Amino acid sequence: MDTRGNLHGKPVTFRGTALVLMLAVCWGIIGVCDVGGTHAFAAERTAEQAVERGLAFLATRQHDDGSYGADVYRGHVAVSAFVGRAMMASGSKPGSGSYGDRLTKIQEYLLSRVQESGMITSKDAREPAPMYGHAFALMFLAECQKAAPQAEARDKLARAVQLTVKSQNKDGGWRYLPKPENADLSVTVTQLMALAAARNAGLDVPRATIDRAVEYVKKSQNKDGGFHYLIQGGTSGFARSAAAVAALYRAGLEKEPEIGKGLEYLAKFPPAEAIGQPEVFYFYGHYYAAQAMSHAGEEVWNRWYDTVRNELIKQQVKDGSWPDTASVDLGTAMACLTLQTKVASPTAKSSGVEQRKE
Repeated sequence: MDTRGNLHGKPVTFRGTALVLMLAVCWGIIGVCDVGGTHAFAAERTAEQAVERGLAFLATRQHDDGSYGADVYRGHVAVSAFVGRAMMASGSKPGSGSYGDRLTKIQEYLLSRVQESGMITSKDAREPAPMYGHAFALMFLAECQKAAPQAEARDKLARAVQLTVKSQNKDGGWRYLPKPENADLSVTVTQLMALAAARNAGLDVPRATIDRAVEYVKKSQNKDGGFHYLIQGGTSGFARSAAAVAALYRAGLEKEPEIGKGLEYLAKFPPAEAIGQPEVFYFYGHYYAAQAMSHAGEEVWNRWYDTVRNELIKQQVKDGSWPDTASVDLGTAMACLTLQTKVASPTAKSSGVEQRKE
């Protein structure tokens, strides 16, 4: 009697078939028993699908010149940069990947907005706080330069870095305009992260500039672990504290006491409740908080991320977007980046998305 069967066109013995069936049964049993693991896998897949829908929404929103944003935010360099970072976090880069063409157009648009002075500005010359957009655009362009170097982009990026360096005030911070005068924590954090990204891309960034910015951030911390807006003092706030801790990590600090105190402060704001806290910019705050809390230890990080993931998934609308009071493109990009802190593609490391170090 012939004891051979045929599995997918290949001859196998009944013994082999029995082994396959046994493994199938075992896998089934494992799947039934490991309810927690199955649930976690399903939750992560749901997050991935939410990101995919968000990016698909953003893909339909690009203007002909490569920019993003609508109404008063149309063509805003910060909005365009955040959309680009979310697309890069999915594993694409300019010229390759699912969003390669759109990333190329964003990159070209932002490079076209680099002025002779080095300032990266939106089309609206009346922009009241241009240093925000400058920093976010510089960060994105630096990440593009690292992922897909372009010799022709290097000079513009160098000019942008120099403008930031020259605009640092005596305390080590920056404010709304490219002048070395006043400073605040929020703008300083954006410049610090942009300079760190530029240095990571091989651009010349003075070490002293980074060090002075780090000291400014450290001096902005209150006794409760949170951070105040102006270096002269003030109350702590969730969003800016998350940004400060994330910036210190981005600058290469990991064991400084300011980080531990900052994480303890952030842990007091569960994602489901933080939207009701004073001075909170929801997507902005959790975009930074995800980067910070990913360093808080496995148990704390998993619990925090699970909560914010569930909250964001509940808030996503049918077209894949996340509504935001400033810009739906910006809100959607930040929500995607927050979720991508854990679900980002392994090939997305060049995007600069802060992923947890195992």
